[in-house]
Parts: sequence; structure tokens; C-alpha cells
Amino acid sequence: MASPSKVWTIVVGGGSGTRFGRPKQYERLGDERIIDRSRRIAASVTDGVVLVVPADDATAEGGVAGGSSRSESVRAGLAEVPPDTDIVCVHDAARPFADADLYRRVVAAVEAGADASVPGIAVTDTIKVVDGDGVVTATPERSTLVAVQTPQAFRHGALVAAHASGADATDDAALIEATGGRVVVVEGAADNRKITVPDDLDWARQRIVELDRLHDDTCQEEPS
Repeated sequence: MASPSKVWTIVVGGGSGTRFGRPKQYERLGDERIIDRSRRIAASVTDGVVLVVPADDATAEGGVAGGSSRSESVRAGLAEVPPDTDIVCVHDAARPFADADLYRRVVAAVEAGADASVPGIAVTDTIKVVDGDGVVTATPERSTLVAVQTPQAFRHGALVAAHASGADATDDAALIEATGGRVVVVEGAADNRKITVPDDLDWARQRIVELDRLHDDTCQEEPS
């Protein structure tokens, strides 16, 4: 029987929050901050976590200093992952509702042979491709599209090789695709919403209240 994979997670929270107006990863959700919730869930299901934060916060947060782009921040975290790690998950700190089951799904897909695995949800809107002047150039078939989330899981060696060129991408799976690696999509989660603007934070805080209420109701229903 094969031994269990050694899995580490890089939680990327190195942004300055330009679109949000301040570093969103430090905003509070109930009793903890966004970044703390993301780190806690990752730590509960993988063997270790590397936290990437703005350089000025690295010491206080017990993390490593991020770079000027997301890819540079991931590379900073990747340098701290133990070399005997089999699978690396990369997760955006700003998605605090990624749960343990989602981590297990992406890891299982890599264990099954993929170079990388990403969670995705179906696109319900019609998507248009436009040029710089706003003119529509194509309308992709909606059934072929998914909206991609994190955590994304990777074979450790494949992720290191993909980042070796120093290229930038909006997600790490794109770097694997560029090197010819096999990327598969697993079922994502509607709750796994990225906090990008203040309205997203309002939604997240309300969702925490709902989850806490659901937890309390469940506990009351359990027999003593």
C-alpha cells in the first residue's frame, strides 16, 4: 500500500488590497481574521502551512515576505516548502470559506495522476470576448467554461518547474498549462467566494453568522 502523500499549503495573503481599499486579509470574520481562518483550515487538512504576507508584516504574522506580484509571492512561499513534499496546495487567503473537503478533492486528483487540480464552478452567464475597443470578437460555448477557485493542488516538482522561468500568471495552474502539464478540474463550492470589494466582506460576515447559527442549532438537536 502506498504511503500517504506529504502535502503542504501556501496561503497567499501578500496583497496590499488596492481594489478593496486596505489589506482585506486582516479584516475580521466573527472571532478571527480572514487570513487566520484560511490558515486554520489549511492546517487542519495538510501537513504544514507557509503563510505569505506583505514584507512589513512577515515577522509579526509568522510568515514569509511576499513579492510585487502574486506569482512572486507564491515563489517566496514555495522556497519554504520542505523538499520531500509530494503535493503543494496554493490558496488565496481572501477565500476564507474553502473547506477541508475541497482540499481533499484537489489533492486526490493529483494523487490520481494529474500535474495540477483546480476547483471550478459552472459559468451561468454568457461570456463575451472583447478587444481593446470593447468590440465583441467571440462568444465561447458556455458549457466549456468554468470559474476557477483555490485551493489548487500541484505535484511539487511540477510547480517548482513551472515557476522556474519567473513568469507571472493570475493563477498557478496557468503556468502548469504553459509547460504542457495536465490540469484537471474538480467540483468547486459556491460559498468559496473571493473577498475582493467591501460588499464581499459584508456577505462573508453575514455568512459567518448563518454558519454559527446552523452549528448552534445542530448542537441543540444532538441527543445528550
